[in-house]
Amino acid sequence: MIRADTSLIQISNLSKHFKVVQPGAGVWGKARRWIAPQYKLIKAVDDISFEIQQGDIVGYLGPNGAGKSTTIKLLTGVLYPTGGTVRINGREPHADRTANAYNIGVVYGQRSQLWWDLPLVDSFEILAAMYKLPAVQYRRTVDFLAELLEMRDFLDQPVRKLSLGQRMRGDLVAALLHEPPILYLDEPTIGLDVISKNKMLQFLQDLNAERKTTILLTTHNLSDVEQLCRRIMIIDHGKVILDTSQHDLLSRFGQQRQLLIEFEDGVRDVALPAGRVLREEVNKLWIAFDRDEISAFALVTALGSDKGIKDIAIKEPDIETIVAQIYERGIDSE
Repeated sequence: MIRADTSLIQISNLSKHFKVVQPGAGVWGKARRWIAPQYKLIKAVDDISFEIQQGDIVGYLGPNGAGKSTTIKLLTGVLYPTGGTVRINGREPHADRTANAYNIGVVYGQRSQLWWDLPLVDSFEILAAMYKLPAVQYRRTVDFLAELLEMRDFLDQPVRKLSLGQRMRGDLVAALLHEPPILYLDEPTIGLDVISKNKMLQFLQDLNAERKTTILLTTHNLSDVEQLCRRIMIIDHGKVILDTSQHDLLSRFGQQRQLLIEFEDGVRDVALPAGRVLREEVNKLWIAFDRDEISAFALVTALGSDKGIKDIAIKEPDIETIVAQIYERGIDSE
């Protein structure tokens, strides 16, 4: 049951630190590693706080080693926090892992909870028994999810014979059999072909719309985020450096646009009232400009009608470009 008086996920000053033995140099250094080891403190998650409401779809982004997967493990109760608090539907996940398991579903893109040699449906039945699901509820849920994910044709096939896309759909069903209000997705579309990925993303949209399932998504595939996530958090070196809506992210960091001009017979000399030339190629010219400084219409008009312009196109900034910019230059790169 979901508590009506609180956020579904509450994190306050949460930290997770690891001590890592430092390798020694030379014979003496290697011997000292065993006799008197030197440690380095790694702050995988460093004093983060946020709340997530029921029905939210949140993209949790960051470069490799930023702390994304560690956060997921803290939310699931796999790891015990070094400091701070985490509450999932009012419970501490590390203190009450069994009760917390009924509130969450987890899908890891690089590992599976399915039984490799058994038919897919047998894995579902084993998990249903583990969660003590009534037969009627189990059948209703499997029918609902199998229909949405278009997987009836391979329910009876052994997991080892499934394609990656089919197996990932199976993992999604396995995570949702007990109808959890929260779904954690850690790189769920990694390695998927376009068709399989689109089916999964559409399913997640439908699931959120129909059941108000709260989804926390970590991924490096930013097109997934752009399609799914209304809210975006960026973590780097264990700290959440940005927590905002997709709309505000694009508005705040998306001032830079690109204008592509195609000329009839080669690039002409142009005097730009604003912006800068990014590159030239045969009869094409790419210009970057700030939307707050000049409009695309004013820029094209200023170029003049005597330049032999054949066609123009405007490229708006996307989330992938913006997040890459933040990774590279930091949050003050706007």
